[in-house]
Amino acid sequence: MAQIKITQIKSRINCPMVQKRTLDALGLKKMHHTVVKEDTPSVMGMVNKVRHLVEVTNA
Repeated sequence: MAQIKITQIKSRINCPMVQKRTLDALGLKKMHHTVVKEDTPSVMGMVNKVRHLVEVTNA
């Protein structure tokens, strides 16, 4: 399966609690933190919910 690299590029301050929980579920703890995840529909759905806070590239 393909992998993607997800990096948080904007702050979670003043974001709704749902978006903060989504960032936590992705494993992003703070700004400029990067995680590598499998490119699955569930992960892409979470990324889509916080697309204004993260940057996605191929790993």
